[in-house]
Amino acid sequence: MRSRIVTIAVIAATVALVLFGLPLAVAVAQYAEAYKSLDLERQADRAAMRVAATLSDDGVPAADELEDDATLTFLSVYDHDGIYIRGRGPDRPDAYVRAAAQGTPSTGSAGGELIVAVPVTHDGDVVGVVRVSGSRDALLWPVGLAWFGMLGLALVAIGVVWLLARRQAARLARPLDDLSTAARRLGNGDFSVRVPTVEYVEIDAVGSALNRTAVRLDDLLARERAFSADASHQLRTPLTTLRLGLEAALVRPGHDLRSAIHKGLDSAGRIERTVDELLTLARDTHGPVDVLDISLFLREATEPWVTRLGDEGRALRVSVDPQTPPAVASAAAVRQVLAVLLDNALTHGAGPVEVSARDAGDAVGIEVADGGPGITADAANQLFFRRSAAANGHGVGLALARRLAEAEGGHLRLASPAPPVFTLLLPAERAR
Repeated sequence: MRSRIVTIAVIAATVALVLFGLPLAVAVAQYAEAYKSLDLERQADRAAMRVAATLSDDGVPAADELEDDATLTFLSVYDHDGIYIRGRGPDRPDAYVRAAAQGTPSTGSAGGELIVAVPVTHDGDVVGVVRVSGSRDALLWPVGLAWFGMLGLALVAIGVVWLLARRQAARLARPLDDLSTAARRLGNGDFSVRVPTVEYVEIDAVGSALNRTAVRLDDLLARERAFSADASHQLRTPLTTLRLGLEAALVRPGHDLRSAIHKGLDSAGRIERTVDELLTLARDTHGPVDVLDISLFLREATEPWVTRLGDEGRALRVSVDPQTPPAVASAAAVRQVLAVLLDNALTHGAGPVEVSARDAGDAVGIEVADGGPGITADAANQLFFRRSAAANGHGVGLALARRLAEAEGGHLRLASPAPPVFTLLLPAERAR
């Protein structure tokens, strides 16, 4: 690209110089010729004044009156009839001499010479003609010098254009090289690449598009990684339930397997629903917003946990304040949040688990509490953050739950560390 820019600049400068220089060179030559013709005419006028008196007496001018200018110009004298008298002109009068004999100065060129013929007058009568001639090449040698000077300046101008073009090409190519490097890094999977802005609008537009692409790809990759971790965490519980049910059916030979199959199908359905919901989150495509009857919703969402907690000798109590308004949120998202909170209560808590709902002004508050040992201050500070960037199912549940809640316009917080109480706030229908 750099060489192409330099080549185009040099060609453009050369064309411009040629288009400007050729007419100028011709104009210089024409001006020089006109100036030399005028100079020859002045020489002829001076010579005519010197020989006027002699010719009026029919005499022959002296040699010093027709002194040539070295080898540049040659003078000659003719009488009023155009008959050659003396000098270094042609013996036979030419058209210029004949025209001057008629009283009209004549100027022109012929045979590689510049020629001027002027009439010699005395008392108003034409008494002769003075003819001055000189070689065009000898008289116009300054034109050649001027042309060489113009050529030299043109070469200097092209050299300056070449240097400036190289510098500008380097300035233009540098951000393009950066774009190329950034694109190559992006293609190799480095989504942290960013292209800085430069002073060229077009290049900045490309750089901004590349930066947006990098941000989008980085976000997509982060969502895919988050989906893997979230899926690992959320699928662990229904998969465990399914496995335990199947193992329990195997250790009881001859027992009716219908119940185990139905429970297995229920667990498979929950797994499928969990996968769909997590895919929706990972793709950032929210499902339809539902108006949730909190009482019915909590009864349906907590039903699978009654058995699981019962197997551990623990109770699950659900209470809903009659004044609790409907909530406006995705049922799937809220179900996942509750699943995380109940799973934490089952894994880390103790005693009965209480799920309650109440009117919280413009929001619906859902609390999940248990009688566990509580959460330390240091643990509470990191409660809603992933334990590591490579978390693969451990330490990601509450982080996922908060993201789901915030995506629905709600909020999840730790209301009390000991005993642990988590509060989920969701937009109330009347607040819309």
